[in-house]
Amino acid sequence: MSENPLTGKVALITGGAHRLGAAIARALHAEGMRLVVHHLSAETKAHALQQELHGIRPDSVMLVRGDLTAGDPLHRNLVFETVERFGRLDVLVNNAARFYPTLVGGATEEQWDDIVDTNLKAPFFLAQAAAPHLKKNNGIIVNIADIYGERPLSTYPIYSISKAGVIMLTKSLARELGPEIRVNAIAPGAVLWPEAGMDEMSKQRLISRTPLKRVGEPADIARAVVFLVRDAGYVTGQVIAVDGGRVVMG
Repeated sequence: MSENPLTGKVALITGGAHRLGAAIARALHAEGMRLVVHHLSAETKAHALQQELHGIRPDSVMLVRGDLTAGDPLHRNLVFETVERFGRLDVLVNNAARFYPTLVGGATEEQWDDIVDTNLKAPFFLAQAAAPHLKKNNGIIVNIADIYGERPLSTYPIYSISKAGVIMLTKSLARELGPEIRVNAIAPGAVLWPEAGMDEMSKQRLISRTPLKRVGEPADIARAVVFLVRDAGYVTGQVIAVDGGRVVMG
């Protein structure tokens, strides 16, 4: 049996300490990859994840903390620290995101900057910083978009706008960075409920509008990332909806 093609390769995952990011980290680590896991304030969860994965393979995970809204110096530093520690970069997963309601009548410029800088600006400039290293290794960028980038979520206009931007970012980068780098995105549906909480009626209403009539799991997103990284050698510029069919419903 041939060795896994991802063994020894390196992935940088933003927002990788918990929720979807942690599931993606575990899945790529299971494929033999070394990881740089970025987080903003999830110190306890980040160290717990690192300890868990080091129990499987020692010295295979580095943690980096930083606010993605800080701008280009941080973006370049994340890439620099990755290459400094592991000597290469093969995969960039732009997963970190800000998600909270912003009513049109009350949204502020600070909220706009917080959400757009995290969800859209940071993935672009991280890709810019990572591109020279990814090109050396025929690397891959995976952006985490959202079905609400195509179908806006009520009371979340800035978030929806930012994720629509991620979809175009994916297509634009695929065109600009090929043939050496493949760029794709995943648009999750109902996989994890918002951390702020959601009432049961709203959950059931959303599930009823999903053809598979159930919520997904973080592992569904993680498996899609592994597919794009390991198996999809002739796929670029695509947005894969992992949403139980929600995107096809009215």
